[in-house]
Amino acid sequence: MKTIKKILLALLVLLLIAQFFGPEKNQGEMSSIEPFLAETNPPENVQIILKESCYDCHSNVTRYPWYNNITPVNYWLASHINDGKKHFNVSDWVGNSVKRKDHKMEELVEMVEKKYMPIDSYTLVHSQAKLSDDQIKAVADWAKQVRLKYSLEPKPE
Repeated sequence: MKTIKKILLALLVLLLIAQFFGPEKNQGEMSSIEPFLAETNPPENVQIILKESCYDCHSNVTRYPWYNNITPVNYWLASHINDGKKHFNVSDWVGNSVKRKDHKMEELVEMVEKKYMPIDSYTLVHSQAKLSDDQIKAVADWAKQVRLKYSLEPKPE
């Protein structure tokens, strides 16, 4: 029994020490999103959806919940954010080729229509981020319009 108490005490001490460390936060400027908005021109209802359901993991600007201050939760959140940005990052929109932008918008349509995004672990805590069928349609319709615009742009040879 004494061994179990020592192990539990050691784990508690480690957990307390771990609270002083954490991953780097994803706290860029909202201005990093403006080129994406200017180029893709989402209607106001889609802008609201993007802000509530997408930007935390798919931009350089994350609104962190209070529980992000708890280790190891903060590492788990950082992992989700980094993975989300790796696949689709609106803050890094400038400099991508038209082909890549078109592909990213195609993926956005697919992920939203199949209800893979936003992920369940995000909407579990952020219920306002869960998309209704009407919101899914609005986002998909907008993204398809953006893809149409990209299809009309001249392609480099």
